[in-house]
Amino acid sequence: MPAGDAPEPSPDHYFTAQPASAAERRELTVRLAGREVTVEVASGIFSPGRLDLGTQVLLRSVPDLPPASPGPDGATHLLDLGCGWGPVALTMALERPDATVWAVDVNERALDLVRRNATRLGLGNVRVVRPEDVPADVLFAAIWSNPPIRVGKEVLHDMLLHWLPRLEPGTEAYLVVQRNLGADSLMAWLDEHLDDELSVSKLASAKGFRVLEVARAG
Repeated sequence: MPAGDAPEPSPDHYFTAQPASAAERRELTVRLAGREVTVEVASGIFSPGRLDLGTQVLLRSVPDLPPASPGPDGATHLLDLGCGWGPVALTMALERPDATVWAVDVNERALDLVRRNATRLGLGNVRVVRPEDVPADVLFAAIWSNPPIRVGKEVLHDMLLHWLPRLEPGTEAYLVVQRNLGADSLMAWLDEHLDDELSVSKLASAKGFRVLEVARAG
């Protein structure tokens, strides 16, 4: 689901791809959370052939995940918004096995692959769901996302205004956006439209990407 440097399918693929058959799936070896892992990928999802450059920039730029600090329900929740085949969610789960990681996407093929990859890596702390299946009362100790810029501004803006306010007090979200796809204008838009408890700033720039930080006041 995220936008990045790989050739993009039609935006419709974000919403319509169904689980891949066994013949369509293939293995890919990548480095996540400081270790080599083998995952399953398939066509019909974002960046099926490699760990895309935008996600690499995001994962290199974000600070360490916060230590477990259970929320009102007794659990620490982390969110990968627009999970694709799962590199961000899997990284979060590898780094924080004591947290619940929500991998959220609208592409059924992507969700199927994340489930398979979490099982393959022995990660029982990954919840792989469509957006509407995340309970409304869940707040997040961190949100990491390579968001779907190409779905259009209206869809993107609605998505960010829905999820970013669900940060716990004193926590941050990190979004990676290609500079030539509107990173700076998105930052300005967020600054104008987020409520006063949320502030946005630029954390890093690399390889034509910006990493934006959205922080909720403590």
